[in-house]
Amino acid sequence: MSEVIFSVFPSENFVDLGLYQFGWEKCDPSQSFGPAARNHYLFHYVISGTGTLYAENSKGESIEYHIKSGQGFMMFPHQICTYIADNTIPWEYTWIEFDGLRAKETLELAGLNPNQPVYKSRYKNISDAMKTEMLYIVNNKDASPLHLIGHLYLVIDNLIRSSFSAHLVQENKLRDFYIKEAFAFIEQNFQNDISVEDIAASCGLNRSYFGKIFRENIGKTPQEFLISYRMTKATELLKLTTLSIADIGNAVGYPNQLHFSRAFKNVYGISPRQWRYENNSR
Repeated sequence: MSEVIFSVFPSENFVDLGLYQFGWEKCDPSQSFGPAARNHYLFHYVISGTGTLYAENSKGESIEYHIKSGQGFMMFPHQICTYIADNTIPWEYTWIEFDGLRAKETLELAGLNPNQPVYKSRYKNISDAMKTEMLYIVNNKDASPLHLIGHLYLVIDNLIRSSFSAHLVQENKLRDFYIKEAFAFIEQNFQNDISVEDIAASCGLNRSYFGKIFRENIGKTPQEFLISYRMTKATELLKLTTLSIADIGNAVGYPNQLHFSRAFKNVYGISPRQWRYENNSR
């Protein structure tokens, strides 16, 4: 007979991510569940053995997936699924059912969706850590809800970091995040004596890697972008104020007027004074 551990989570007060139920089972040959649909997200991680998942895709078609140990499968809310243990080497798995305001975003980061419900690991050590956290939840069902939610977050973190299909999705999202952080730092500090190293440090990156992803995404080096940003701010001040050239240079991060005028001319082809004369509408 199959062996099973099953528990229902005692609280639903966690709106970002919350547990609903969790468990572990060593299935009998050909043991099956479904067809059925869940109201929440249900993730199974296969510890040993093999089995088959039949999952409805976004077109309503039932797709067959063969899943082995070290892999997993996600069932999505209202998605009709059936899963069957292999007749010869039936699977042993652990599972968690969860939901919340961050659940959909979380699974997008992991690269999982109804058309791609199978989890495959890129890093065995991280997927092993995920399995350990899932089994910890199963074996510590009497721990406080906050304690178990903490381990749920560790499960999700390991799921995202190890998922084979998450690499491109997560990398692109991370790059967008770093670029936004860099823009925010430049916007708040362009008038100060900042360097590319300072901008990279604000993102928690070394200069070399930061420079690479910045140029690939923006088409300019960080230094070129910083100069361009400062010069754009300078033209606003030249056009809208009566500040001296020296004061404007100082306001955009050039305490030396000669350095400011040289940088301005490199960008616009004329001096700040000439630009003001040609563009001032006062």
